[in-house]
Amino acid sequence: MTVSIEQRGEVAVVTVDNPPVNALSQAVRQGLFEAVEALDAEPSVKAVVLTCGGRTFIAGADVGEFGKPPMSPHLPDLVARIERARKPWVAAIHGSALGGGFEVALGCRFRVAVASASVGLPEVRLGLVPGAGGTVRLPRLAGVETAVDMITTGAPRGTLKACEAGLVDAVIEDDLVAGAVAFARTVLGRPLPDALRDRPVAAVEEGFWESAAKTTAARAKREEAPLRALACVRRAAEADFETAIAFERETFLELRGSAQAAALRHVFFAERAAARPPELAGVTPRPLHSAAVIGGGTMGAGIAAALGDAGLPVVLVERDDGAVERGLANLRAIFDGAAKRGRISADAAAERMAGVIGTTDYAALADVDLVVEAVFEDLDVKRDVFRRLATVCRADTVLATNTSYLDPERIAEGISRPDRFLGLHFFSPAQVMKLLEIVPTKATAPEVVAAGFGLARTLNKIPVRAGICDGFIGNRILKVTRAQAERLLLAGAMPAAVDAAMRAFGLPMGPFEAQDLGGLDIAAFQRKAARARGETPFAPIADRLSAAERFGQKSGGGWYDYEPGDRTPRPSDAVAAIIAEEAKNWPRRDWHEDAIADCILWPMVNEGARILADGTALRASDIDLVKIHGYGFPRWRGGPMHYAQAHGLDKVVDALGALANEGLADPPCDLLLEAARHGGFADASR
Repeated sequence: MTVSIEQRGEVAVVTVDNPPVNALSQAVRQGLFEAVEALDAEPSVKAVVLTCGGRTFIAGADVGEFGKPPMSPHLPDLVARIERARKPWVAAIHGSALGGGFEVALGCRFRVAVASASVGLPEVRLGLVPGAGGTVRLPRLAGVETAVDMITTGAPRGTLKACEAGLVDAVIEDDLVAGAVAFARTVLGRPLPDALRDRPVAAVEEGFWESAAKTTAARAKREEAPLRALACVRRAAEADFETAIAFERETFLELRGSAQAAALRHVFFAERAAARPPELAGVTPRPLHSAAVIGGGTMGAGIAAALGDAGLPVVLVERDDGAVERGLANLRAIFDGAAKRGRISADAAAERMAGVIGTTDYAALADVDLVVEAVFEDLDVKRDVFRRLATVCRADTVLATNTSYLDPERIAEGISRPDRFLGLHFFSPAQVMKLLEIVPTKATAPEVVAAGFGLARTLNKIPVRAGICDGFIGNRILKVTRAQAERLLLAGAMPAAVDAAMRAFGLPMGPFEAQDLGGLDIAAFQRKAARARGETPFAPIADRLSAAERFGQKSGGGWYDYEPGDRTPRPSDAVAAIIAEEAKNWPRRDWHEDAIADCILWPMVNEGARILADGTALRASDIDLVKIHGYGFPRWRGGPMHYAQAHGLDKVVDALGALANEGLADPPCDLLLEAARHGGFADASR
């Protein structure tokens, strides 16, 4: 049974048991509705405790019902029925009470929780608003300011902060159910508070709504749901309960069918599936309980911090004592910075730093489970590191290279037990960025690949398996992005117009701004290596800027000019002159924002189709995750492959053909043409 009832004297305990997260399936909703009816009719019951089995309270809607016709009893009706029960209900919360789960708790007269629990209404993260009264009841419980903050951001609150805000009535320290039953007995002897539907909403200061709208719009950028959620809370504050509930439900149903909600659902399911890909089903990952990082620079320190944040003891190895001290200083700055921002306590920062050992002695790695190499991007340097590691590490130690472009097969040449070697491509800053490209070689054992995915789960990162090629998945597409941006300049656009168009599309930065921030010298080094391999990278203007030592912000000029101490990009006459010289033989046209975006996006999708065709990626959704979590592609557009499919792959093919005819893109590849004919991209892993 998904819902059961146990009577403890005058208090009934209703338990939801719907593993793994007690989602609000139709069976759960039906069981709870029937429980309210039955307990209302039972004279010996004076109060009801609602609890859940397993590791969490009701964590939200049943994702298996997403996209399907809703079945009764509908969640708003269930919450209203609990709220109007003749006996007071007490929600006993452990784990997470999120979305519909928290709305059920809001329907209860009281809420108690263990200290480790959290509550929230994260619907905006799926392009929705709460649909069962969350925007109407929460401001009646905790005030408009708290409701606006929680609902428009979707951020959950831990029990202690929830208690301070009035969301939770008591913190239970020992047995949750026993404590909740005891709490229920104490409230029976005093007048009950009004149900939330019958409470007023406290007035806000003049100008609050205008200020909230400005803040929400700035944070949401072009996402629709946060501003629509704000409108729902405002309606709850200014209208009667029934009017506000009807407005919320209408908004929820309207957004449920929107393109943004579809895109965010796509990303949600892709993220859930990423950690346990089907091709590794049944494979037991090699356990990783300790780690080492070779190299204490920006990337190495970031990786060490990510490992430390996950509770793993870390050995940091550098070439000499001075480098060890610098590496430890880099790591200390990361932890101290997190403490200053309030992300961790000062004690936690000190504890994590104490868990790191700095050394020059490779012998200290004799018993670690994982070693991640993060030294200079040079083949010979990396090979030397792994030759040394192979002589000191256990035979089952996982050896990983953090390389952006180099071939892991070549890095691993000659090491013993190559089955334990793989690429782990972290993104900078590694302690912040969520993406982890996992790059096995032909020799990598399945349990080692699985260990990489297990590590990603431990580090709270999004793992994507990538095949070996220049740039793997993300940087391979990035090369196309940069080439297309330069083609636009040759055809009449200017850097500022291209950057503005891509920001308008939803990217945090345009391609030229991003290059100036990261440094043009990095890409120039990679192009030099590509030319040494016989390739012909397209970067006529970037090559000239690099030759002139215009490397971006670090040199005072790149695609833009910069004043000393000021990172504001300013149009550059020198760059304009170079563009004009290189563009002499190119046809020029007028460009508007949508056309600029298409000229960059559709070739990215075309390259994504090539990546699928050659097996570098197994799923189109993996490419979407790489671009979202590694390169800032707007989540609410679902990633480039989803966006193209939602736009219409046949239209994408036509647009690419038109660009190709003007010399502005490669023609659509065979897999893209096939996907357009069949309505989507196939999953190569099945």
